[in-house]
Amino acid sequence: MGQKVNPIGYRLAVNREWRSRWYASRKELPEFLHADIKIRAYVKDKLKLAAVAKVVIERAWNSIRVTIYTARPGIVIGRKGTEIEKMTEEIGRMAGGKSVKIDIQEIKTPELDAQLVAENVALQIERRISFRRAMKKAIQTTMDFGAQGIKLRCAGRLGGAEISRAEWYREGKIPLHTLRQPIDYGFAEANTVYGKIGIKCWLCKPEGIEESQPVEKRDSEAAVSAGTPA
Repeated sequence: MGQKVNPIGYRLAVNREWRSRWYASRKELPEFLHADIKIRAYVKDKLKLAAVAKVVIERAWNSIRVTIYTARPGIVIGRKGTEIEKMTEEIGRMAGGKSVKIDIQEIKTPELDAQLVAENVALQIERRISFRRAMKKAIQTTMDFGAQGIKLRCAGRLGGAEISRAEWYREGKIPLHTLRQPIDYGFAEANTVYGKIGIKCWLCKPEGIEESQPVEKRDSEAAVSAGTPA
């Protein structure tokens, strides 16, 4: 089995969910698909420093719900919610004037999210830190947080070399063919002066990790338990 398959797509409907959740007719499909791509690109570009792991888009009849999974919800919300308002207007424009609701879900342990690990390594490579050092540090940090296994692969003109090559490191177990195993996958690119370097991360999460709650919902629950109106 030498063929490379995206671990998230491979596990869809087993223990993974789609990141675009809607149904469209054959006529509407291209419009919705391109709108989703634009929305994701806009959110990623707008929130470069907010450690956004993924963006889930759900569509109803005339409304769109965009759920942003981030390690830094404060940056996404902005002061008095100004950033959210701007993003809501812009996404509504991209979606053709539909009503938009943005939810924010906090990632409590970004060290156990493959996309954020890959982006962290890419950021270090852009700051001219040795790729080997960045990879080994990321692997050590992730394993310290209780991951069962991690594999990191960097490819491109590593260290500014004339000929591109790939190097990878692995620690723990990464059973890619075991569908019930919660394997997370992330990809990022480091834009260096000598070209792009691609970083792939496969991460075997510890079992029993709970899904993060939306920030608004968690805050309201805390207010109710404290005896104050949300």
